[in-house]
Amino acid sequence: MKKATKQAAKKVAASTAPRADKADGESAVVANIAAMTGPYRAMGERLHAIIKANAPTLVPKIWYGMPAYAKDGKVVCFFRSGGKFDERYMTLGFNDVANLDEGAMWPTAFALKELTAAEEARIADLVKKAVS
Repeated sequence: MKKATKQAAKKVAASTAPRADKADGESAVVANIAAMTGPYRAMGERLHAIIKANAPTLVPKIWYGMPAYAKDGKVVCFFRSGGKFDERYMTLGFNDVANLDEGAMWPTAFALKELTAAEEARIADLVKKAVS
């Protein structure tokens, strides 16, 4: 019985261990976005493309069930579908390693109801600044 328990624990550890491989992370993020419903899927696909285009050094990964992008193993930015917590908007967030500091107070998360060219340009600028 102990052997079976150890094997099961190894499988769980292997499936939840952080993946350093960019290709595996990319596949997981793409699959996560594909599972999103309604307009969140289209916005997720667009966010993924914007982040990849403007910060190609970031490594995509799944972080707490959300698409995220890391630098040196630390998550810089992430997004989540509004369906995750029954919210009326998608969330784009930045962690403390993002270089977005402006004075004594600055936003770390944004609500997105839709992506127009203006929002896409702003997100591209934020992502570039976050990894600078």
